[in-house]
Amino acid sequence: MARRGSGGGTIVIKRIEEGGRAHHGGAWKVAYADFVTAMMAFFLLMWLLNATTEEQRRGLADYFNPSAALASSTSGSGLPFGGRTPHSAGEMAADTGAIRVERGPRPTNIEEEDDSDRPAEPVARLDGPQGDQEVLARRVADGDSGPGAGQRSSGGGEAETFVESPREREARRIAAEREQQSLEGMVDALRETFLADPVLAELARQVLVEIAPEGLRIQLLEADGQPMFASGGAAPTERARVMIRTVAQAAARLPNAIQVTGHTDSAPFRGGARSNWDLSAERANATRRLLAEGGVGDERIRGVTGMADRDLLLPAQPQAVGNRRVAITLLRQEVLR
Repeated sequence: MARRGSGGGTIVIKRIEEGGRAHHGGAWKVAYADFVTAMMAFFLLMWLLNATTEEQRRGLADYFNPSAALASSTSGSGLPFGGRTPHSAGEMAADTGAIRVERGPRPTNIEEEDDSDRPAEPVARLDGPQGDQEVLARRVADGDSGPGAGQRSSGGGEAETFVESPREREARRIAAEREQQSLEGMVDALRETFLADPVLAELARQVLVEIAPEGLRIQLLEADGQPMFASGGAAPTERARVMIRTVAQAAARLPNAIQVTGHTDSAPFRGGARSNWDLSAERANATRRLLAEGGVGDERIRGVTGMADRDLLLPAQPQAVGNRRVAITLLRQEVLR
């Protein structure tokens, strides 16, 4: 409000009307939000420290500090740079890969020399039955060598431990090689014998010869329309007689013991109370008699067995004709020990 004074000057009058206080604005909200964010970050950090492992925390630290990757790696001592710094005492030479000799506890000397004249006191001992290892160790120490390596059953049924000398071991090896050569020679002789005669060459298709772990096995098989025994019986046919006689002449040249085994197919036997067990055993015994007629001494027969259909030659075809056979096995000397 302006007025003109008496002296001709202008007088200005300013009136201020007091009312409600002015608003302070939203600056406090920003500060509060920063505080809450800081608290949330703090609790999140505390949770991460509790939920992570030492390796994970080291990885996070390496991620945020890539410039010090070499210094953050650890060595065998568990500290960066092998635990050495330029301020470490001693010569500045790397020794982290050198071999260090450390003094350990003094070992106990069991057999110390005793200069005293006092005799040694006897140690109490409990006598008991000797075990197999004790007997074996004693016989080795005494230089007592048995006829072979391992254990043999004595007359009383107890196992007798023995040790084989190097000379006997070498003798057994040479004997085994000679026996192997003899069996292989018999295979060649049988092949030549069957192929030299036209009649035997036709029968050779029913002969299966193989060298097995137990010895030389010669199997005489039946074929379709060419049986070796009468149907359901143990009477050998003429073909079977010729084949068994030829095998007997070759086996008579060797001293090996002989095992005869009869086999049938899985077809049930038709004939009252008899079974495939009876039929296979009877055919094996008939083969034994033919071997004796061919020149094989009865003392060489180790056993005559009937296996029925328990050892099929063709398991996928249990009723095949080839399952009906007779096996003549020349046993190795090692098998009989």
